[in-house]
Amino acid sequence: MTSRLPSLYIPHGGGPCFFMDPMPGMPADLWNKMAAYLGAIASSLPARPDAVLVISAHWETPRPTVGAAARHSLLFDYYGFPEHTYHLTYPAAGSPALAARVRELLRQAGIESDADERRGIDHGVFIPFKLIFPNADIPIVPLSLRQDLDARAHIAVGAALASLRDEGVLVVGSGMSYHNLRELLRPSSQASEAARQFDRWLASTVAIADGLRRQEALAHWQQAPGALASHPRAEHLLPLMVATGAAGQDPGRIAYSDNLLGKAISAVQFG
Repeated sequence: MTSRLPSLYIPHGGGPCFFMDPMPGMPADLWNKMAAYLGAIASSLPARPDAVLVISAHWETPRPTVGAAARHSLLFDYYGFPEHTYHLTYPAAGSPALAARVRELLRQAGIESDADERRGIDHGVFIPFKLIFPNADIPIVPLSLRQDLDARAHIAVGAALASLRDEGVLVVGSGMSYHNLRELLRPSSQASEAARQFDRWLASTVAIADGLRRQEALAHWQQAPGALASHPRAEHLLPLMVATGAAGQDPGRIAYSDNLLGKAISAVQFG
């Protein structure tokens, strides 16, 4: 494996949305464009990954924690969805060797970490990856967010892991670039404008060519137009911080964009 893999910030949708009919009153094609983007990721990569490191918005711990299991159970951490969505499968292997490598790189950067062999993978991992690698034939290692939700600390985690991209590892932050659930499901011109402003800021910021300037701008994301209206809590944005840290000097670009119930939403690819 010689091709450097990109680092990605992807949307994972709402619950098991790609594997059920839209809720009553929602557009029939609500998730189609997002599903098509996720389904095309594998063919867009410069090489097939040996493994994937996934930072999910749905796992928070006091300090970075690496999923070190050889096989993963699934966490059906969504509620009120059709019964069949609690019987989905995704039998991807883990990689204790990659988990150990992640912890070593963090240690070398002065970042303390933990390992967890029992938790399993949450829907921020297995739902999008059922589309990205549907055969579940590439090992996956999950990595948690820090509970303090500090943007700069998550950028530092990503920077410590940047070399993995040259070692056959695809680094993926799984969240949503708009995540205000109170506003998402109802029409609101104010919320739509806030989402549009934040999405425009995001697109211009990830494209900053100088890696340190880009990281500094993202570390201050809360000052961006529409930021707090789009993210009342930061957990669905912070996987982006890990991805941009892992990007190093590689600028980002918008790899997918959509208008979800009037709210702008995007995915980012670095490299």
